[in-house]
Amino acid sequence: MAAVLVAIAIGFHGLTGSFLTAENLYNIAQQTAVVGIVASGMALIIVARQIDLSVGSLLGAVGVLMAWLQYTQGWPVVAALLAGLGLALAVGLFQGWLSAVVGIPSFVVTLGGLVSLRGVAFLVADGKTQPVTEPWLLALGGGLEGSLGERGSWLLGVGLILLLWGWQMLQRRAQARAGALPGNFTHDLLKAGLAAFAVFGTVAVFNAYRIEGQEQGQGLPLPLVIWVAVVLLLGFVARHTRFGRYVYAIGGNPDAARLAGIPVRRVMIQLNLLLAALVALAAVVAMARLNAGTNSMGTGMELTVIAAAVIGGVSLAGGSGSVGGTVLGALIIQSIDSGLLLTDVSIGWRMVVLGQVLVAAVVFDRVVQK
Repeated sequence: MAAVLVAIAIGFHGLTGSFLTAENLYNIAQQTAVVGIVASGMALIIVARQIDLSVGSLLGAVGVLMAWLQYTQGWPVVAALLAGLGLALAVGLFQGWLSAVVGIPSFVVTLGGLVSLRGVAFLVADGKTQPVTEPWLLALGGGLEGSLGERGSWLLGVGLILLLWGWQMLQRRAQARAGALPGNFTHDLLKAGLAAFAVFGTVAVFNAYRIEGQEQGQGLPLPLVIWVAVVLLLGFVARHTRFGRYVYAIGGNPDAARLAGIPVRRVMIQLNLLLAALVALAAVVAMARLNAGTNSMGTGMELTVIAAAVIGGVSLAGGSGSVGGTVLGALIIQSIDSGLLLTDVSIGWRMVVLGQVLVAAVVFDRVVQK
């Protein structure tokens, strides 16, 4: 998939001459963050043999509620954001209970949520757009003030590399203490070098993007920083915690997991709550990017999120896949959309192409499973 992403980028740059510019890559990173945040949680849902079709509608309902409470009702910003989080968690708990305890298939439960929550998004503010004006909140959506700047980006890049290298060393020491043979040192060194190249290269590209009238580069946009933090946290949870092991065990064989003593129902409800919290976070970023909350936020996003997870290597059969892979999936989808836009392809044809990309991803998944 990494090779596919590179090929897409080079191909569109050859057609347009502007795809691999710092400005376009900066915009792609910002635009992908909302889908990427939700896709990281959707990956674990699919790994556990579940699905959630309501994430787009839930994002719209939560986003417009938070904006309406701030603008129309005069609530403090933090209180409005907590109210939106509360709504998301309540929906996640209810849908998780219906699936895990009552036994209704998650497809049916979340399909109903897709329709109902879109109606809630309309009813909250009677279909009216609710502006958002709080400066620090708007910065979370990127834009002129929503980035770390050159110095902050370099510091974060160095800190991230030191964190990854330190974790790699801890893993090797843990393997040695357990009496297992550590991984090949040359291989680990190569991985560390590639990680440093990717991080520092990304920082250099975003620092090269300068808005007219500014002497300093923009640096890393805040939506991208939030997205990376979510992926790193969920990746750690999936690979190095008991909860993560339970999720993969349930996805591999739910009956065997139940007989082995794994609390399947509790884990499924926790998964739904986790995804709901990520949707609320994504709603904040989306609302900040739009400078408003609207009832149309997140329309159709559920299919893009599922496609990002599947393209990133998550199997629809459950039991396999990674959170990190969703990064590639989300970037591939957004890169295709951005490239088609730069080549003046109409919205109709862009929708046709993106739909077939989803079909191709499912076909690829099925071939791999066979």
